[in-house]
Amino acid sequence: MNSRIYTGHIRHMRYRPVKNSFRYRIFLMYLDLGELDQVFRGRLLWSAKKMNLAFLRRKDHFGDPRITIEDSVRLLVEEKTGKRPEGAIRMLTHLRYFGHCFNPATFYYCFDEGGEQVETIVLEVHNTPWGEVHCYVIPCSENNSDGKSWRFALAKEFHVSPFLPMDIDYEWSFTPPGEQLQVLMVDYHENKRIFEAELELSQLPITGGSLRRMLVVYPLMTMKVTAGIYWQALRLWLRGAQFYSHP
Repeated sequence: MNSRIYTGHIRHMRYRPVKNSFRYRIFLMYLDLGELDQVFRGRLLWSAKKMNLAFLRRKDHFGDPRITIEDSVRLLVEEKTGKRPEGAIRMLTHLRYFGHCFNPATFYYCFDEGGEQVETIVLEVHNTPWGEVHCYVIPCSENNSDGKSWRFALAKEFHVSPFLPMDIDYEWSFTPPGEQLQVLMVDYHENKRIFEAELELSQLPITGGSLRRMLVVYPLMTMKVTAGIYWQALRLWLRGAQFYSHP
């Protein structure tokens, strides 16, 4: 089975005009969308198809809810690149825990037909409190690789934080999903680095024990994500950070 758990940390660092930083423990599920019928089979508290203590809900992700997430990703990539993914699609995401879900970002890794090489990365971004969603489609053929990771330059297209302007250039860096996984985003405004966010994760196999441990160690994972967003926003506001209205 290619599905697994990733645990580790998320780190944010804001450099200007107001400095702020934090580092939280986190876990994410890495699910092969072709394995959803079996990945949680026999797991009492987990499900990929129906409501449970921890479950994957179709409506929490982009696309027509009448079709699968997998088909939505394939259609989107074909629309944006002209090439339909032929291999496995694996998503790095939060599930819905105790009835609550919020994903600042979900990453879809679209593999080649042999399942060995990632051809395209789809980044699904949600904002709060507006409840909007936007997808960036990133062909790996366009990367500026340093030999260890894929690197991409993107223009910001979607309003997320009210404490960051829209005229931002992104630099994204991804390592291939393996024993370790890293995602780094750096924001530049007027050619100056103003913000960065990083995921540093290590894999765990999906077993009954590891799934139970995730619910014990991280019992309200997505609620903590949402609470952390608003807490950090309050800190920025109290420090006098400039507020940018939704465009």
